[in-house]
Amino acid sequence: METALESFFVSLPLAVALWLLLLLGIAIAVAAMAIPRHAPAPSPAEAEAQRYADEVTVAAGRAAAAAARSRAEWEAAQSELDAAWAAFDAADQAARRTTRAGAYPLMSRRRKPGENQVRQRYLHHAATVACRNRELSIAQLNDILAHRGWNPRLHPVVQEAALRNAIRHHRLAEYQALQERERALWETAEKDADALRVLRAEAATAIARAGLRPRPADEQWFADQWSTGEIPATA
Repeated sequence: METALESFFVSLPLAVALWLLLLLGIAIAVAAMAIPRHAPAPSPAEAEAQRYADEVTVAAGRAAAAAARSRAEWEAAQSELDAAWAAFDAADQAARRTTRAGAYPLMSRRRKPGENQVRQRYLHHAATVACRNRELSIAQLNDILAHRGWNPRLHPVVQEAALRNAIRHHRLAEYQALQERERALWETAEKDADALRVLRAEAATAIARAGLRPRPADEQWFADQWSTGEIPATA
């Protein structure tokens, strides 16, 4: 009995020493894993690939901003074109109404003294108000005031019909000018969208070649491209 107890107490320090050695080894391994390891310096080819990937990524970001601006300008031009068409349609209907009213013959009677001056003042006033409301152009107003192609002695009903036709002509010219502008902006937006798609595809390829991590998904860098596939409005 005494021999067994003596061997137990003799072996006890040895077991403690083994446990301490085991814990020391674990602590050393953990410390070694915690030490940051420096990545090896990239080769010149890898550095060049990374530099190119960064440049293409920046270019793609700028192209995205340009595409957004051109699309916004195109959408604004579409709204202006719709408003111009509505204005032309209203002017066209007004001109048709005055034309129908002028179809009835006017009573021919001797004019009172000064009536021609009254008719002229009416024409000048009506044309000035229409120009102030942007229904007539400055050039049209100058022609009316100078009586170029305009007879100020005509009956006010006839003058009103002529003014309405002039307003319709002006509205149509405005619509056609905006139509050309909208088409040009649509083509620019299409070109910017195509350039953006090409640059994003090139940036994705460059990133893959350089072995870089893509941008986080929440940045929507690889988001679907908007499409300007709508047909421009035509007259």
